[in-house]
Amino acid sequence: MPSPVLHMGAVVLCSHGGQAMPTAPSPVVFVSGMPVATIAAPYAIAGCAFVPPGGNGPCVTGQWIVGSTQVISQGQPLAIMSGTSVCVPTGTPMLPVSAQTLVLAT
Repeated sequence: MPSPVLHMGAVVLCSHGGQAMPTAPSPVVFVSGMPVATIAAPYAIAGCAFVPPGGNGPCVTGQWIVGSTQVISQGQPLAIMSGTSVCVPTGTPMLPVSAQTLVLAT
């Protein structure tokens, strides 16, 4: 099923409300004037509210595990809203909240 492509302007959070941003977006593919994110590079997470002693947090980085299957940039699948991700060290998913809606990928 087609899903919006994530880019630098997308709002992505860790499961505890921390802001996640791609560390190395694609320098060659742009949507809405901003570079797209691929599953190759991790996301940096800031402001995660899951702190010890209640858990193994806070979330520091996030990685997309499953992205687009038919659309790539520089040999890497694009990160998409319906993709699968995991945060380190908590093991919880990242949650895409909003992204551009013009470009979809499967």
